[in-house]
Amino acid sequence: MLKIVPGPPCNLHSLEDTLLMAADYALCAEAVAQQAVLMQPRSPVSILIMTSMHELETLRKLLELALAQVQKPAEPQTLH
Repeated sequence: MLKIVPGPPCNLHSLEDTLLMAADYALCAEAVAQQAVLMQPRSPVSILIMTSMHELETLRKLLELALAQVQKPAEPQTLH
C-alpha cells in the first residue's frame, strides 16, 4: 500500500542535505498547487493557490541560494 503522507525526513547528516531536502519539498508543494489551479481555474480560492505558488517559488529560490553558499569553497585566509 502506498503512503499518502510521506514519513519524516531521514537522518540528515549535513546542512547541505537539509537544504536539498527542503528544496525538494518546496518543489513538490509548488507542483501540487499548480495542479490544483489547473483542476479548478475559476475557483474563488484559485488566487490564494496562485499566491501560494509564488511564495513557494520564492522559497525554492532562497533555498537554492543558501545551498550555493554552503557548497561554495571556503576562501583561503591570509596569515599575518
